[in-house]
Amino acid sequence: MPDAVVLIGPMGAGKSSIGRRVAKRLGLTFTDTDTVIVREHGPIADLFASQGEAAFRRIERETVANALTKGGIIALGGGAVLAPETREALSHHHVVALTVSQRTIASRIRGSKRPLLNGGDPLAEWVRISEERRPLYESLADVTYDTSRGPLKNVVEEAAEWAAERLGVPLERKEVE
Repeated sequence: MPDAVVLIGPMGAGKSSIGRRVAKRLGLTFTDTDTVIVREHGPIADLFASQGEAAFRRIERETVANALTKGGIIALGGGAVLAPETREALSHHHVVALTVSQRTIASRIRGSKRPLLNGGDPLAEWVRISEERRPLYESLADVTYDTSRGPLKNVVEEAAEWAAERLGVPLERKEVE
């Protein structure tokens, strides 16, 4: 099985945008498991509404397992780490946890269509969910980066250097926007 660098963390931490840029910087493939799910099964909010969270989590586990077999840089949905099978699989890869402050996330999630944030106060729901999952993120992470402030480029560069070392690949000589 090829090595993968997997980005985990709460909703809105920047896993997709940072993962995409790290992959480009390293000349590797990028897989966003939520994007794969949407492409193959339709919008996640619709899946939650029509089939329920349990069915979504089953699809998510299968999608993550498939992505891990391909290697490269992989961004997981915030709740993917809830599955024991996924946590076990991640122990064989390099895991980057992204964190973000409550103050920063408020602007990132405003008006979003995230099914788990649609009941009541989205920020309060985000805080509750991210606090529940924090011990999982921390226990799985090989390294953690905070995405709350500063140019995203700085996190991308640090993560790319870290990933290049783990995967034994050279850093591409290009600036990441």
